[in-house]
Amino acid sequence: MITRSLAALFLGLGLWGGGAAVAPARAAEPVFADSPCPTDWPSGVREVRCGRLVVDEARGGASDRRIQVAVVVLKASQPFKDASGQALPPVFMFHGGPGGALTPAAGGILNALKQRPDLMAVDQDLVLFDQRGGGQGEPSLDCPGVQLTDAGPPSDADRDGLIACLKTYQAQGVDLNQYNAAVIADDVKDLAQVLGYAKIDLWGGSYGPRIEAAVITHQPQIVRAAVMDSPWPPEGNWAVGTPEQVSAAVKLILGKCAAQADCRARHPDLQTRFEAEARKWLAGPVVGQVGGKDGARFTVDDLSAFLMETTYDHDGVRRLPADIEKIIAGDLSPIAEVAAERTYYTEGQHMAHLCKEELPFESKARLVAGAAGDPVAEVLVPSLSRLFDVCDAVGESPADPIENAPVTTNVPTLFVAAEIDPGCPPPLTEAAAKGYANSQVVIVTNATHGVINGSLCTRRMAREFLRDPSKPVDRSCLPSADTPLDFIEDEAAG
Repeated sequence: MITRSLAALFLGLGLWGGGAAVAPARAAEPVFADSPCPTDWPSGVREVRCGRLVVDEARGGASDRRIQVAVVVLKASQPFKDASGQALPPVFMFHGGPGGALTPAAGGILNALKQRPDLMAVDQDLVLFDQRGGGQGEPSLDCPGVQLTDAGPPSDADRDGLIACLKTYQAQGVDLNQYNAAVIADDVKDLAQVLGYAKIDLWGGSYGPRIEAAVITHQPQIVRAAVMDSPWPPEGNWAVGTPEQVSAAVKLILGKCAAQADCRARHPDLQTRFEAEARKWLAGPVVGQVGGKDGARFTVDDLSAFLMETTYDHDGVRRLPADIEKIIAGDLSPIAEVAAERTYYTEGQHMAHLCKEELPFESKARLVAGAAGDPVAEVLVPSLSRLFDVCDAVGESPADPIENAPVTTNVPTLFVAAEIDPGCPPPLTEAAAKGYANSQVVIVTNATHGVINGSLCTRRMAREFLRDPSKPVDRSCLPSADTPLDFIEDEAAG
């Protein structure tokens, strides 16, 4: 799962220069092809290497089709050595989604490092790569014109567009069964090999830890330690249970408002009133104002996307009581703001993952049954249901059940989760960590999805963990459990 803020970082900086197709090599032989980095990237910040990993789409000689994975390596500015005098291994970064990207953000990262040289790639080399099927790789399974969020396709037209798009890729010879976590784990092993790394560290956020878990399962010999930020574990259900998780996040946020006298006075009994509002949206399209103009019309799917996106986002969470008041009053501008941008995924890559390793282990009936009776949860059901329709039409083969099972490992792992997270809530993290014998779990009060980059405290914690994964992390800088959430109100309401 990936949020708007992460999408803006990972997808919005289209700075990668696409290279020419690489000639096929001998089957099953991974190749790293160097290429020039974009000329508009800042120089002198870090030593940078750009290129592409070229591998078989299907390993084992099933096809001679070759694919490319875009890669950027940022060399460490001050390589750290452990107690034995050994330099730390590189950090492989895993983006979220599925359907995100990292290499397009490399230029932005270098610009940020000009101002804040301590942000990353200090102790260890940093390897950014776009997981197969997305970003600047070839193929990149994008579906232009189709909208898709973590709440699913927001309309029947988007559902049908996804089906048509995926079938087009299949007709072009793309084997969608080869775009998933288990195969990416092999890509990571191959990339480490061609770059000359015997060991690597893993660092990912959101769906990134889902891929990290596959590397730990299938290629444990190359992994020294792992950091998982707002993690989505393999055993999580993508659709089933998500409506209840979103509803729980809304209740948590509104409960924090009710616990503060000023917020409670501004928004009395807001949870009950919003449940009544949700029932109205479930009954049919709602018409209201946007920008002071009447006649704006939105559906329950638009409210669904709003709830998912807002409860992921730090500022969205802080505005939620005020935004819900607007919606109840007929001002639908908060809905319109989210509806304006819902194309931040590489949609084909996203669905290839879901149809292989997530939805075959779930069902539409369980989705509906779990949300029944909770109007806020029921808002999420129509759009999430469409995901099953897409997968049924495309017909990928289900993954091996091990891909949906909890991981058992001794790899030292730091889990950092947000207290407020509708997609990757703390109970998922706490349950997953039980299989990691050398794990540490940190839940950050009032934090939202994408915790580590949210504060100097958590960034320092992760950096120190990788310096010595055997030591307990220092939690003294974290906010206390009773820290009030700082809500944002409209100036007019103040």
